[in-house]
Amino acid sequence: MKPTMITSLTFVRKSISLFCALAAILCIASGCGKAEKEKEPVVSVQTTPAQRGPISQIISAEAVVYPLEQSAVAPKISAPIKKFYVQRGTHVKKGQLLAELENKDLSAAAESSKGDFEQADASYVTTVGASLPQQIQKAELDAVAAKSSFEAQQKVYESRKELFQQGAIPRKDMDSAEVAFLQARSQNEQAQRQLADLQRVGKQQTLKSAEGARMSADARMRGAQAMLGYSRITSPIDGVVTDRPLYEGDPATANQPILTVMNTSRLIAKAHIAQSEAAVLKVGNPSELKIPGLDEPIKGRVSLVSPALDPGSTTIEVWVEASKPDPALKPGMTVGLSMTAKTVKDAIVVPASAVFKNAEGADYVLLAGSDEKAHQKTVQLGIRNSDLTQIAGGINPGDPVITTGGYAVPDGTQIKMEKPAADEKATADKDEKDTATDEKDDKAADPKKPGKVEEKAASAKKAPAKGKE
Repeated sequence: MKPTMITSLTFVRKSISLFCALAAILCIASGCGKAEKEKEPVVSVQTTPAQRGPISQIISAEAVVYPLEQSAVAPKISAPIKKFYVQRGTHVKKGQLLAELENKDLSAAAESSKGDFEQADASYVTTVGASLPQQIQKAELDAVAAKSSFEAQQKVYESRKELFQQGAIPRKDMDSAEVAFLQARSQNEQAQRQLADLQRVGKQQTLKSAEGARMSADARMRGAQAMLGYSRITSPIDGVVTDRPLYEGDPATANQPILTVMNTSRLIAKAHIAQSEAAVLKVGNPSELKIPGLDEPIKGRVSLVSPALDPGSTTIEVWVEASKPDPALKPGMTVGLSMTAKTVKDAIVVPASAVFKNAEGADYVLLAGSDEKAHQKTVQLGIRNSDLTQIAGGINPGDPVITTGGYAVPDGTQIKMEKPAADEKATADKDEKDTATDEKDDKAADPKKPGKVEEKAASAKKAPAKGKE
């Protein structure tokens, strides 16, 4: 073969190979584009129509149960415990004797102070009834005698003075009469002043002195009796004894609790919630207390929303009082609170899982359109709880809202409607029930006629095995 022919054949072969390669590339490219076009994404979703109905804003929190009334009973004195009159779990009344401390020394001191008071009281009575009147009477008699003596000496002095002037008596007699007159006048003035002072001031001061001694003795007696009373420990409230850590004979220390009494007829649950949640709560809002292990919650109401912020946790303390405490509800337990802040009776509601947020932070829902595509609708939200969300604007009642399969689905995405699993199960159960009913009817009409299951088993038995035909 000539070199020229070989070269031509080689060129032809290369051209054919290049053409085939280009054709293959074009074919593959056109096939892939068609495949991509055919593989447009379809998302399976489930929908629920937006409905009108009531919705409540529920605020949930963990809380600890406390009694509304509680008292840690502590003695005011230190002494050994003489006797306990109650046990843990004993129901007590206000003022009931709970325990008694050793008090022999206090009892003796109380008796001694009582004797001192009786003595001071007797002295006061004597002063008021006898001593003071006698003193006043004596002062009055002394004043009368002094006045009489003064008047007599005055007459003698005047008489002798007149006789002296007439020269009938010597000067010595007149001077002696003058001295006696001056002494009588001085005694009279002193007696009158003493009587006036006793009547004006002495009586009042004497009564004050006697009364002061009596009051002082009375105060000492009452103090001793109070100390004796401190040895008798009584209940300050109605309730039940929940703690009694000491025993008879143990030393009781002043201001250290030896008993705890709780009024368990009224129990409250205390919780700390955020400021934003506390702002919508009011006293009287209905609530529920959920005890772990119990199916039925206990009804209650909000009894306190603290007017001040807790500086340590920056939360608000809220109290919920149980309307009728359950025996299972006990102080110290941790319970779950569900407080209803507000309720809208006629609202457009959708499941809470159907509401999403877009990149700008706006809330939206996905609606299933008649074109079998998902359409985003921006909405305004109202009350929200764990199950439902109120739609204040953006959609209408009856709009088909995508509840399952809508997360991160773009606007305009092709969708495929699916029935909820519960509906599928209900449909399957219905079909199975209908099948069983038909078989029962067939057997009732012709007892010899096999049912559908028996027919299938018989046909499977008669069918020849593959490979033997």
